Amino acid sequence: MSNTNEASTGRGRPVRILQLVPEALPTFRADVAVLFGKYLPRYGVECDVVGKGSKAAVQEQGFASVRRAPLGARWKTELSFAWLCLRTMLSARRGQCDVIQARDMVSLGTAGLLIARLRGIRFAYWMSFLMCEARIDRARARLRAGGGLRDRLVLLKGLAEYALLHKVVLRHADHVFVQSDAMLELLASQGVPREKMSAVPMGVDMEVLSTRPQPRRLPGWEGVPLLAYLGTLDPMRDIHMVIDALVLIRRNYPTARLLLVGDAPHKVDVERLLAHAAASGVGDAVHVTGWLPSAEAWQLLAGADVAVSYFPRGTVLDTNSPTKILEYMALGIPSLGNDNPDQQMVMLESQAGWLTPSTPEGLAEAACGVLADPQGAARRAAAGPPYIESKRSYRVLAEGVARRYAALLATR
Repeated sequence: MSNTNEASTGRGRPVRILQLVPEALPTFRADVAVLFGKYLPRYGVECDVVGKGSKAAVQEQGFASVRRAPLGARWKTELSFAWLCLRTMLSARRGQCDVIQARDMVSLGTAGLLIARLRGIRFAYWMSFLMCEARIDRARARLRAGGGLRDRLVLLKGLAEYALLHKVVLRHADHVFVQSDAMLELLASQGVPREKMSAVPMGVDMEVLSTRPQPRRLPGWEGVPLLAYLGTLDPMRDIHMVIDALVLIRRNYPTARLLLVGDAPHKVDVERLLAHAAASGVGDAVHVTGWLPSAEAWQLLAGADVAVSYFPRGTVLDTNSPTKILEYMALGIPSLGNDNPDQQMVMLESQAGWLTPSTPEGLAEAACGVLADPQGAARRAAAGPPYIESKRSYRVLAEGVARRYAALLATR
């Protein structure tokens, strides 16, 4: 074993994690594939991952092993996945498995907690999203809009899982990993001991971004003030706020345009977003690319004058850790971000971005300031890459997580 591994874990062999994830494998979630597949093995932590099937070929992605449920009808896939998780956990043995870890799954997390206790293995819960609260909020909103039996059942499931999560899983887990400091504070206020929680925010694989992408623009968009946004266009992200900001920006910069690098889960959501742009008088100044390979997306981002990270405020989303602002800063692009707690902390610490209120007026004012002083904006943005490397690279995050596992196992 390398000296790096020994320094991180203090053990003579790697820490072995059995992790259950509620998603298809291979996964595109960086906090699974990059953190657990690429970087944690360098610090003496190996991961056996269990997930759902997909049409994509099996890829190890750096994991010690990959198990996935067969793909089929949704209910069959869910049952197969649950059975695979149970079988895999029941086969775990102390000495071969150090930690059973469930990610964002309450029922399977409860089963994992029980099996871990019976096997004498540590149990950790990874909470990347307020899943129960989000389910409850959506169901209640649909019921207020005239929803029926299905929405009542979803609400009942959300309430039951919330109670199970807080009364059993979080209370008795050996450790709880959360998405952000804001989530840690929320759970602490709800009775989860601070000493058994660790915040692991989203990060950036700086090795992939070690060479700055070659800036590129769409044909015909050369020489105009350009704003860019990277990520999902799901309606819950309120991207119409960025379009409203563009309307205000064009009062000072009439040729300004907005490039939305991403897509929505449903075609109708993009159509509605573009219809809003047209109704606002900027239909010809907004373009949606759809999902692109990372390298191509980063080239388009690097070609923009300003990159925007708007994240709606609210109980659920305030506990998230936005990734896009980190990628913008890692690329050295002048970056605007509204006052989501994690985003705000990153920009205030780094002094590399422009923090704005959660309003179109605030976004527009900051964007116009960047466009008015491109040289000054570039100097400020240059502080982004070194900050991300030292604070939010997956290399740094992985070292912290590895030490947490080592501490957890040292207190058996």
